[in-house]
Amino acid sequence: MDLLNTLVDKGLRRELPTREEALAVLATSDDELLDVVAAAGKVRRQWFGRRVKLNYLVNLKSGLCPEDCSYCSQRLGSKADILKYTWLKPEEASAAAAAGVAGGAKRVCLVASGRGPTDRDVERVGRTIEAIKEQNEDIEVCACLGLLTDGQAERLKDAGADAYNHNLNTSEATYGQITKTHTYADRVDTVQKAHAAGLSACSGLIAGMGESDEDLVDVVFSLRELDPDSVPVNFLIPFEGTPLAKEWNLTPQRCLRILAMVRFVCPDIEVRLAGGREVHLRSMQPLALQVVNSIFLGDYLTSEGQAGQADLDMIADAGFEVEGAGTSSLPAHRADAAAAAAAAAAASASHGPCGSAAAEAGCGSACGGCSGHGHEAVPAQAEPGEVRPDLVAVRRRGAGTDLAPNA
Repeated sequence: MDLLNTLVDKGLRRELPTREEALAVLATSDDELLDVVAAAGKVRRQWFGRRVKLNYLVNLKSGLCPEDCSYCSQRLGSKADILKYTWLKPEEASAAAAAGVAGGAKRVCLVASGRGPTDRDVERVGRTIEAIKEQNEDIEVCACLGLLTDGQAERLKDAGADAYNHNLNTSEATYGQITKTHTYADRVDTVQKAHAAGLSACSGLIAGMGESDEDLVDVVFSLRELDPDSVPVNFLIPFEGTPLAKEWNLTPQRCLRILAMVRFVCPDIEVRLAGGREVHLRSMQPLALQVVNSIFLGDYLTSEGQAGQADLDMIADAGFEVEGAGTSSLPAHRADAAAAAAAAAAASASHGPCGSAAAEAGCGSACGGCSGHGHEAVPAQAEPGEVRPDLVAVRRRGAGTDLAPNA
């Protein structure tokens, strides 16, 4: 089909498709689905071969968030029966991270609920990063702490952070319907702060919150404009006790079309299949590996994911390989650009103070950021308008518990 041939050609040239072309991908029929996946797969293999990057989440502080993000089980007023605990000690977080590294994870994502970190929180996370890298010096560490104030990104960079995650989540036009305690512009500002500090920016979206095709295209085009190195695509898991508990709007086919659209718009960017893959893609997860080049291993922030060994078996069975710690995740042209940006940020920081002290602030993407919406594989599909707590497996193991983590 002419549309897919055009999109492949553009993807191989790193050329942005038109909005109309992106919308057309979402409008394709189920009969055309395998053609869409195959086309997106050609672009994926051009820039990332058959490698799959594994990422591992450590929830440093769970629940009790003052923000009102409707999708989040940790939100203000949430009645979801999740784990609630205050900051893990650096050695506890390092031990949790080690489980993911042992399972093959190349990046550890440190997430904390809240509007954003205080200066003391940044110091605490800095000590945690140091503890992790003492044991695993080649491991990438991404922080996801919510909204940043001036100077905090630089301090995280100095502490050894490699990346910062802060998701846009949905389009600017509909953002106010999802969250009212902070703005879309606040999120954009934090991603820009991470970029300016020389951190690898990670920013993505959550699909399935009742948004339109136009909203999905808008947020992905906005992400492309921000130029993050990685784009996590989360699929909403409607937790009982949250405002979106009845929003079951996704099918496996819809999820694959969304992933393909993201790949065409972001051809040479790490596209990460994140929270919700198990419950919404189910048996079609291996097909998604043809489009994405990165996944989370094991459990998520407040919910349980597919068994870690099942993730590894799925990758191998689909004919892919886990990306090693010594391999560059990004294509050479992006890796070189990122290194140059980091060097420029370091040179700029050496000429003066890195910024003002932070105020008490927090969530942004910390509660829905890297992805708090995972799930164990289930056979059933819920219908819109009903609450299905049986489809949401709340995390009861790993960080914050005495049970071994899933990795």
